[in-house]
Amino acid sequence: MVQYTLAQSPETIFSVPGKDSTKAREKAMDQLIELMDAGKLPTELGDGFSPKQFIEVKEPATTPTNDDDAITHAVQTLSNLANLKLKLQESRSEAMEIRAQLDVLFTDDPVSEAEIADLKDGFKVLKSYAQANLRYKEARSQAEQARSVLDQALAEQGK
Repeated sequence: MVQYTLAQSPETIFSVPGKDSTKAREKAMDQLIELMDAGKLPTELGDGFSPKQFIEVKEPATTPTNDDDAITHAVQTLSNLANLKLKLQESRSEAMEIRAQLDVLFTDDPVSEAEIADLKDGFKVLKSYAQANLRYKEARSQAEQARSVLDQALAEQGK
């Protein structure tokens, strides 16, 4: 549904099915002529009028409420937590294997260059796992609040 008005008479609204188009403006023109013929148009259009002169009335965009924003943020926070948890689980076993190999550095036993090279490669995995673990812990505390926001929103739905 599209709505039009006149610059000369903004309180007069013409509603036409469909979107703004030449055809819709012509239908609004038909409505205008009916109003003029019935003497119900509060304004004289002495200079003539064309469909191109209609002004489209746009509905004000609905702005999301703070509650909507809070719910959206809560869902994003929980989604982030889920992604971090998966990443953490995927890298955990490999990181723990590498962690167990670190002990060789603290003994007096001989170590081969290959073992050291493997450990050095493993440090990247350990670093990634440790950072993901920290991000997960931080995200989890934020997710507690997000869960609370969703619980409140869901409880209000049930009322």
